[in-house]
Amino acid sequence: MKKALIIIVAVMAVIAIWAVTGYNGLVSGEEKVRAAWSQVENVYQRRLDLIPNLVATVKGYAQHEQGTLESVVAARSKATQISVDPNMLTEESIAEFQEAQGEIGAALGRLLAISENYPDLKANQNFMELQAELAGTENRIATERRKYNESARAYNTMVRRFPRNILASMFGFSQKGYFESDDNAAAAPKVEF
Repeated sequence: MKKALIIIVAVMAVIAIWAVTGYNGLVSGEEKVRAAWSQVENVYQRRLDLIPNLVATVKGYAQHEQGTLESVVAARSKATQISVDPNMLTEESIAEFQEAQGEIGAALGRLLAISENYPDLKANQNFMELQAELAGTENRIATERRKYNESARAYNTMVRRFPRNILASMFGFSQKGYFESDDNAAAAPKVEF
């Protein structure tokens, strides 16, 4: 009887230790995903903060390009209205966020193309610095999106693997969504001379 009780207590202790370490691992993984998402939002915010300065610089040179300037401002406004709850990082919420950010990218592309028509603008030091800052920010965005996807992959693997998937379902840990390439990413850009 005493030996059976010791075995039962030992088995219960092993299960308790497994449950605690498994739960703590899931919490750590989820926090890594949240931190990675926070960095993604941070670099997108950096881009949003650069836009007013870029628009103001171009506006001084290209008064009659009002439509393009307004589209950049409208895209920025729309993007600032979309926020994603770090607890609900689903494929759909990330896709909506990415779509709004894609509109900014397209509008910025049109804005930067305007500079080709204005040699003085292309030579303007403020414009060149803002353009370099924007290019650096775009690189940071790509880097942080990659890091987020890596964190989400590691977490999703943890949530799906047996036997930790039992703990994940018991405590409400669910998979996180990924950033995916745009639908147009497969098409090669058209270059004209």
